[in-house]
Amino acid sequence: MITNETKANQKEIWAAAEYFSALKPRPWIRVIETNTVPKTHVAGWMLVPSDGGEKEPTGERIVETPENLERTELRDDHSGFIAYVPVGSIKRGEMLAARGANRALRCATCHGRDLKGSNNVPRLAGRSPSYMVRQLYDMQHGSRAGGATNRMKPVVANLSIEDMVAIAAYVASLNP
Repeated sequence: MITNETKANQKEIWAAAEYFSALKPRPWIRVIETNTVPKTHVAGWMLVPSDGGEKEPTGERIVETPENLERTELRDDHSGFIAYVPVGSIKRGEMLAARGANRALRCATCHGRDLKGSNNVPRLAGRSPSYMVRQLYDMQHGSRAGGATNRMKPVVANLSIEDMVAIAAYVASLNP
């Protein structure tokens, strides 16, 4: 990427920006609240259900698996993922996002009324919940830096992992 992007002129950069900004996100994650999840194993770069159809407790975690493993392995960009989340986490996440976790800013204050982004603030709706938890955790622990991250520090300062899972489950369940 570095080799090619450093040779782009201003006109090419603007053309690429126009093209990518015109793309509309589509639903990619199907969120399912459940007490049990398929037993999984790592295959390549993702979790996949193990043979045999065995289940295990969900616990306080998110388990993401491909909707269709064969299509996903072929890099079919229309083949989405299932996110298994703890029962009740979507409702709890909605409440945390709406009132502001730990009396911090409500998510919509910066990310827009429908959480689809606002100006240069990113969209949350429809994003991978495991990605969202990683981002919240990294901001909380200082592994992620930058100007916008500084505004998030008071928002994430006192979130528990359970809070992060709930918020992530809620925003992932929204239509992007």
